Amino acid sequence: MALQRIDVVVLGAGIVGVSTALHIQAKGRAVTLIDRTGAAARETSFGNAGIVQSEAAYPYAFPRALGEIVPAALNLDPRVHIRYLALPWIALWVWRYFLASSPARRLETALAMRGLVDRCVAEHQALAEAAGAQPLLRGGGWISVFRTSRGEDLALAEAAETKPFGVPSVTLSREQALALEPHLGEAAKGGVHYTDPLSTSDPEGLASAYARLFVERGGAFLVGDARTLAQSGGRWTVQTVDGLAQADAAVVALGPWSGDLAAGFGYAFPLGVKRGYHMHYATRPGAFVNRPMLDLERGYLVAPMTRGLRLTTGAEFARRDDPPSPAHLHRLEPSARQLFPLAERLDPEPWLGKRPCLPDMKPVIGPAPRHKGLWFDFGHQHLGLTLGPVSGRLLAEMMAGETPFVDPKPFRADRF
Repeated sequence: MALQRIDVVVLGAGIVGVSTALHIQAKGRAVTLIDRTGAAARETSFGNAGIVQSEAAYPYAFPRALGEIVPAALNLDPRVHIRYLALPWIALWVWRYFLASSPARRLETALAMRGLVDRCVAEHQALAEAAGAQPLLRGGGWISVFRTSRGEDLALAEAAETKPFGVPSVTLSREQALALEPHLGEAAKGGVHYTDPLSTSDPEGLASAYARLFVERGGAFLVGDARTLAQSGGRWTVQTVDGLAQADAAVVALGPWSGDLAAGFGYAFPLGVKRGYHMHYATRPGAFVNRPMLDLERGYLVAPMTRGLRLTTGAEFARRDDPPSPAHLHRLEPSARQLFPLAERLDPEPWLGKRPCLPDMKPVIGPAPRHKGLWFDFGHQHLGLTLGPVSGRLLAEMMAGETPFVDPKPFRADRF
């Protein structure tokens, strides 16, 4: 049975897909959102650090200095963890990531991405207000905490690098950091406070609120298999549990699975993943954490969430579907207990997420070059929560034939 007429199907109900569906819907199009789970933010969007990173002037780059590469390669750098058995499959992608992390190309990415990042807070605020989800967003920014003089130099250098992009920050002595976060451990010597970013206490709850808004505005949210996407008679079809969805256009917003679907239509994207884990902890009696905080020299972040204090790891380099390993989290937990008031674990096992990353750390946003009506919105690396609403707006403007608010050329699908 075919469903009623649909203008656009959006495949994937993470924060990117949900936000994109809302923005296309706002252009007067009949939109159906399709996900295999039937719920929002059950995959990669479920377990992030919860920061809307308006300070993210530069992308996360691969180490360039030999003194950084060697410890990382030997799994001596706590910020990364390499699954050596995966290297034959991921080595080419890692090499392309290394090349794209040169100073010149890193600056090129920063200049391109700034047009999106500049609007990330405003776009989230607009959707949260419409969805009645303002309580899930909080101000107060986040703090990059350093332990040593070397860490202080690194933190100050990172902050200075963002100044030309208008990113406000405040350098904190230990005493000033304790005034904001009284329960920081003795290992914390100070920090840099990025004051403007928002954060959320429940990333899944926020995306779910946006999904409810989409349905309240007349959108359909169906369970279906994106792998059944096909082109037939100038239209796009997807099989759902409610029947065959047929639409004039389809948007691929499947995060780390987007490359698989695109490959079926002849598009070979160098899409890799940087995997990450999280664990929730109770807070020690009488203690609290007010805002997300990064242990800069160890590469993990602790954030207060509705489920407890969430510790999110840095990057694990592995194949997307390799079995999870607790090694990275186990390695970081003792360091986290030095800085933050972590009590007992609250989750039975670490949660694993898969950040979809292209080598240049820019997403693909725009039309498929050889298929009319096929559109892409994926590859948001560490910034899926940050960029979901704003990249959804960009794609919706492009689909509507409007002049986009930012130049979309850096995100075109054929740049590889």
